[in-house]
Amino acid sequence: MAMTKPVLSLLAHLHAALLLLLLSGAGAAVYDVTRYGARPDGVTDSTLPFLRAWADACRSPRQATVLVPPGMFLVGSATFTGPCATHAVTFSIAGTLVAPTGYGWDATTGRWITFESVEGLTVSGGILDGRGASLWSCKRQQQQQPHVHCPTGASSLTISNSRDVVVDGTRSTNSELFHMVVLQSHGVTLQQVTVDAPEDSPNTDGIHIHMSSNVAVSNADIRTGDDCVSIGPGNSNLWIERVSCGPGHGISIGSLGQQQGMAVEAVRNVTVKTTWFTGTTNGFRIKTWGTSKRGLVSGITFVDSTMIGVHNPIIIDQNYCPGKKLCSDRSSGIKISQVRYIDIRGWSMTPVAVTFNCSRSNPCSGISLQNVRLMYEGMRLAKSSCRNVKGRTAGLVVPPSCL
Repeated sequence: MAMTKPVLSLLAHLHAALLLLLLSGAGAAVYDVTRYGARPDGVTDSTLPFLRAWADACRSPRQATVLVPPGMFLVGSATFTGPCATHAVTFSIAGTLVAPTGYGWDATTGRWITFESVEGLTVSGGILDGRGASLWSCKRQQQQQPHVHCPTGASSLTISNSRDVVVDGTRSTNSELFHMVVLQSHGVTLQQVTVDAPEDSPNTDGIHIHMSSNVAVSNADIRTGDDCVSIGPGNSNLWIERVSCGPGHGISIGSLGQQQGMAVEAVRNVTVKTTWFTGTTNGFRIKTWGTSKRGLVSGITFVDSTMIGVHNPIIIDQNYCPGKKLCSDRSSGIKISQVRYIDIRGWSMTPVAVTFNCSRSNPCSGISLQNVRLMYEGMRLAKSSCRNVKGRTAGLVVPPSCL
């Protein structure tokens, strides 16, 4: 028998009361957003109450928790800014944050929920509903009618210029743009996170990491319309483990070489371990534009992966040009070296399961395949394709290597 609304409401309030009691018993100062005027009805704008609760928590000299109880809270573009008085602030979400309806409300920042210049923060639980469908529809129309104007959209959760941050158990759904972004930060961990968006939702990367170091992603379940994890320039020492991807565009390093304001665009020391890809466009992809921009990708390990129905299981593309419009015929200035693929298995949706399309002027070097078994459509023999690449193989490698 379905529960009545009064019973559900009572359960929600009991859950909030229990959570408040536990937090108070742990010695934390608790700042409940509803005490600042936030209403869990999904209609009343709760942006200012959220910001005020954060301001008081951030000023607290002792461990502090911003508590978002069960219910739906309408929140507009909000930046929760540090540094805080203590390095032990928790943003605990038991309910759902919903973005404003429509699109264009985020035109000034391109972000929805942002934590800026914080240290020792934990974001725990909750659902972030970006309500991106109307913007996706605009962008799809724009592809057919170029005169139609659509804003870029907002990333749902951004950790910016911060240190030692943990995002734990948070679910992001239907973001207008990227779901979770780590930007110019150090020591960020994303664990037990979930991303949900339709396969045809444009530019909805699950997790995007940019100009950051010592970032860890673990136990993530990502279904989206773009890269499940995208690794931009300026990143080093990343650990990505136990990620399920699909639908989506795979796990990508890049694109690099698109003149993003850095003298050298570099990605160093990345490990991606124990992953599952189902029905994705790509598996492991490294992509660079055909420009003279200098940069490098080095010290990359992809290990222990299962790929089911993936169009490009292993691909390096140094002539990346989505849409194939205004493509450059220049040789990429990005040097790719020391990339290892170990224990990769499954099957490709296309005959070519392994593609190394490297730069003429900066050939890929130190590429290695070890214990790779990728078939075509289940049990047919797949192929490999190589251009401007040097490397080696070890153990059983299928399809036969062209290195």
